[in-house]
Amino acid sequence: QVRLVESGGGLVRTGDSLTLSCADSGRTFSPYGMSWWRQAPGKEREFIATIHWPGGGTRYSGSLSDRHWVISRDTDKNAVFLRMDALRLEDTAVYYCAGASSAEDYFSSRYPYWGHGTQVTVSS
Repeated sequence: QVRLVESGGGLVRTGDSLTLSCADSGRTFSPYGMSWWRQAPGKEREFIATIHWPGGGTRYSGSLSDRHWVISRDTDKNAVFLRMDALRLEDTAVYYCAGASSAEDYFSSRYPYWGHGTQVTVSS
């Protein structure tokens, strides 16, 4: 059973950096692609970035293109990371990782597997 678990969230100050991690605790998941999303209070879930597992290609949300956040992966550990620099108050949200195990799902932006999220709170 696939169980994606995010970690690395917490309370930080504006301007700080944070790296989130996500891996399958059951060690059964073979990703074709992984992604990061977030949901702020009262807002819809927002796509952040995705990474193609075989080739490492990445794609980022256009609305976050000025943030220069970085998604990366560790193929040995089947883990995905999100490096976030220069955090702002508006980055406060629950951050989720999501995975696709097939090319069909990945290239259709369908992610059947989701973690429960990790809270990131940015204070001034």
